[in-house]
Amino acid sequence: MATPRLSCSFKNGVVGLGNCTKVPRNVNMEKLQHSYIFREIDRHELMHKEKYPHGTVIDLGIGDTTEPLPTVITSSMIDFVHGLSTKEGYKGYGPEQGEKCLRKAIADTLYKDLGIKPVEVFVSDGAQCDITRLQLLLGSNVKRAVQDPSYPAYIDSSVIIGQNGEFLAGQYKNIEYMKCGPQTNFFPDLSIVPRTEIIFFCSPNNPTGHAATRKQLEQLVDFAKVNGSIIVFDSSYSAYITDDSPKSIYEIPGAKEVAIEVSSFSKFAGFTGVRLGWTIVPEELLYANGFPVLHDFDRIMCTCFTGASNIAQAGGLACLTPEGFKALKLQTLHYMENARILVDSLASLGLTVHGGENAPYIWVHFPGSKSWDFFAEILDKTHIITVPGSGFGPGGEEFIRISAFGHRETIIEASQRLKYLFCYKC
Repeated sequence: MATPRLSCSFKNGVVGLGNCTKVPRNVNMEKLQHSYIFREIDRHELMHKEKYPHGTVIDLGIGDTTEPLPTVITSSMIDFVHGLSTKEGYKGYGPEQGEKCLRKAIADTLYKDLGIKPVEVFVSDGAQCDITRLQLLLGSNVKRAVQDPSYPAYIDSSVIIGQNGEFLAGQYKNIEYMKCGPQTNFFPDLSIVPRTEIIFFCSPNNPTGHAATRKQLEQLVDFAKVNGSIIVFDSSYSAYITDDSPKSIYEIPGAKEVAIEVSSFSKFAGFTGVRLGWTIVPEELLYANGFPVLHDFDRIMCTCFTGASNIAQAGGLACLTPEGFKALKLQTLHYMENARILVDSLASLGLTVHGGENAPYIWVHFPGSKSWDFFAEILDKTHIITVPGSGFGPGGEEFIRISAFGHRETIIEASQRLKYLFCYKC
């Protein structure tokens, strides 16, 4: 007798059609709210294109890089690929922690004078993947704190790992949301933040674009030391810092005893599709029982990862040569000039604009508005994709994030469209 086919509807509009197993769904997955923000934006984009098939959409949403990779970097990858077709140049599996030469180059070039050792560098396929691996490392029995607003992967991966609790008023009960809005200079008031074992902190921040000052990071490190916490510091946008804000948490004395740093080649080198990142786990960082965190992360990498692409690592090594580094600096300047154009255009209309100085993101305030409603209006009237601020947490309501990643002519066109929209509204 055939088992009947069942059709069931679930929240988020998901429909199941087929034979049911006897395997229960992971309860943590059930606690995730809505779809992942960027997938939801993709859905809106598809609907918009169906509605306006002849409209020219400008994507200032997800924040994907657009400029071609410098030849010095692609040439290195091409040479490596050609080598794979020879007996002398062929390489198979590499070390799960990354090639020794790249680990050394990261330590020597990006952490010069900070005392980071190559053995403390773990090369990966990107910062977002490492965030999830760190969640697996840290487990579900420790409480997390996140900036509000912040990159959604910190919260979603915390929920998936099992540190969540009831979802009320836009927040999970077991996650501490540290308010980081304009009213607090985009830094939490640590005097009112309860102790948590783990603190996720991104600087420059995605989405606000704010880079924490040296004094602010000194306060954060002191706070972690007093509470015996571990900071997971995301420095993926540090290459865009233009002032004297620290580019690494390890510029702060004592940070090696309380911080892990996650970073990426995606935005500073245009490797969003190539996929390459790294995580720093200092030897000085210890659990409560004195066991080194580094040893456990090494085990996580060996168990869950077989190493970053050796082709991507060849490109990463080229990025860190003097010639490669100089070429990438020109690209970051290109994107930051885009940010200036957008900031100047929006500020000239009297809008309250944050960011765009130390990161390629502009954080625009629309008091009294619902961010999804404003996102929809901008898309409908200008064919421009942005990101609704509420997708980054409750502290993002009333805000829109605009990416400065794009070709110059696209950014100029977007600025003109936005000016027309807001002038019309005025």
